[in-house]
Amino acid sequence: MLRISQTAPICIAGQAPGIRVHESGLPYDDRSGDRLRSWLAMEKGVFYDQKKIAIVPMGFCFPGHDAAGGDKPPRPECVAHWHDRLFAARPKFKLVLAIGTYAQAYHLKPHVKKSMTETVHSWRDYGSVIPLPHPSWHNNAWLKKNPWFETDLLPFLRARVLDVLACA
Repeated sequence: MLRISQTAPICIAGQAPGIRVHESGLPYDDRSGDRLRSWLAMEKGVFYDQKKIAIVPMGFCFPGHDAAGGDKPPRPECVAHWHDRLFAARPKFKLVLAIGTYAQAYHLKPHVKKSMTETVHSWRDYGSVIPLPHPSWHNNAWLKKNPWFETDLLPFLRARVLDVLACA
C-alpha cells in the first residue's frame, strides 16, 4: 500500500488500507479514492504516478474491524517503527495532504486542534500540509455540515496541487 519515490513532490498521507484496498493492493482503489480524486480534480493516471504522487498510510496493513464494524485505527508500531525513518530518508515533500485524524496528528504535531473539524477548518495555518477529512462516504453528513470545505478549501487545494505538479 506504500507508494513512494525520490521525485514525488506531493504526499498523500492517509490512515491505513481498508479491506477492499488491502485485497487489491492499490491504495484508494475504492469509493473513497474516487471521492479523493474528485476533490483533487485528478485523473487516475496522475494519481497513481509514483513520480508525482507518494501515498504513505499511517499503517501499512489492514488493521481489522472494531466491535462496531468499523476499521480499527492504524497499528501504532507502524508509525513508531517506520514513519520517522521513512520521512527522514526521503527528501522533503512540497505538499502533504494529511487525510484523517491519524495522519493529521502525525504531520501537524503539535499544531493539531481538538477536533478533526477544527484542524481541517484551520487549513490556512499549516503551510505545506493540508488537512483533509477522510473521503469515506461515511463523512457525507460532515461535508453537509461544513460547506466551507467545498467552497473554500477545495478550490485552494486544487490550485495548490496543480501548482506543485507544474513546478516539479
